[in-house]
Amino acid sequence: MSAVSYDVRTWRTRSVRGARGTAYQVRWTVGRVTKSRTFGTRKLAESFNAGLISAARKGEPFDCESGLPTSMIPKTSGPTWLEFAMDFMDLKWPDASALHRKSTADGLVTITLAMTASEEEPVDPDLLRKALKTWSFNTAARASSTAPPATFAEPIAWIQKRSRPLSDLADPAVTRDVLAAIGRKLTGEPVAPSTANRKRAALSSAIGYALERGYLDSNPLHRVKMKRRKVADELDPRVVVNHRQAKALLAAVRADTPALEAFFGCIYYAAMRPSEVRNLRAHDLTLPETGWGEALLSGSYQDSGKGWTDDGNLGEERGLKHRVRTAIRPVPLAPPLVRLLRSHLAEFTTGPGGWLFVSRIGPLSQPLPGSLARPVTTAAVSRALQTARKNALTAAEQQSPLARRAYDLRHAAVSTWLAAGVPPTQVATWAGHSVAVLLKVYAHAIDGHANAARIRIEQALNEGT
Repeated sequence: MSAVSYDVRTWRTRSVRGARGTAYQVRWTVGRVTKSRTFGTRKLAESFNAGLISAARKGEPFDCESGLPTSMIPKTSGPTWLEFAMDFMDLKWPDASALHRKSTADGLVTITLAMTASEEEPVDPDLLRKALKTWSFNTAARASSTAPPATFAEPIAWIQKRSRPLSDLADPAVTRDVLAAIGRKLTGEPVAPSTANRKRAALSSAIGYALERGYLDSNPLHRVKMKRRKVADELDPRVVVNHRQAKALLAAVRADTPALEAFFGCIYYAAMRPSEVRNLRAHDLTLPETGWGEALLSGSYQDSGKGWTDDGNLGEERGLKHRVRTAIRPVPLAPPLVRLLRSHLAEFTTGPGGWLFVSRIGPLSQPLPGSLARPVTTAAVSRALQTARKNALTAAEQQSPLARRAYDLRHAAVSTWLAAGVPPTQVATWAGHSVAVLLKVYAHAIDGHANAARIRIEQALNEGT
């Protein structure tokens, strides 16, 4: 610690208006040197100011360099947050999926910016975020070069000089600032609860590693209480199509993008996840001429971007959700879907390895050649669905949440099975859910069960009359 002083004076917290909204600044002097610190909320600023006043009244010495009383100076041993976060990403990289790598990096960017000990803005904030995400927190990118690309050199140098020590998280005010940043967009608006939870999970995992390495004595998240917004578990019944609407959507897809009609059919009739349909191969199918068929699902295909995969491809094949990599899930194929798939195989050439639904070109919808061959992109699926909604749904239905995502057709399939009286255990097996999750998500979307229950209640009430 540098020289100390007992000559301390504080001022009232003042508000400061900036491009990102109103912030709150605490000012005080140590000796004759004015110090300041800015916070995102008034409560945080006043809490910090109260700590300064309390320390001064107790007669604590104040460090002239940092301006803090000895009780508020965090440990300075150990790495900066940026150094630690890069090490943490390297630890997670080998065993994480490409999408998980990308999601973790995204969370670490937000946390890193909140762990910056500077009130000045970087020259190019967008470039700084890009540099952190695609270089600092991308193990493969750093492994290929000892220095960041020239375009990232300045922002990386800027953040390296200003990254706070990891040990600063021991200060509840700092942890609270980080949690506040996780919950807000750059505009100050709240992020979606699922986004906040995903970034908080990255922070919690990183803190666990810091505890393991001995950089922190205790988990700072346990000392800071902030209300977490809940993610809606129940399905919004407004997104679920009925059978008439589903058939109209499939017909509209057939008219505009015929190579994807069976794709959406697999989701609607068999409750497959879109990522599972993208990985579907011809040898996974049993398609009799009449009656029910079967699909043996063995994995999914997920887009992530070539910067996050091990082989440099734009996506990667993964196992079934929440299953070991070798797991297989049998799914029944209703007769209408069997006919759709037989027609698809007769009309369209499969891609490499037998993939049914791939990116195609030309009037004959041939699969892309060679190294360009890959399952159909999520963007292409989304475009096909949006076009189908415009052509098949009424104006009021188009304005509603009805079938805005391909995944909503899966909701319709599961709801239909449950409403038809299929036991939840069987539905859960076919859909790849646990029974608990199934009943929790779909409890409010089962119109058939509700109607049947009303009939049974009426019958019970009329028994004595």
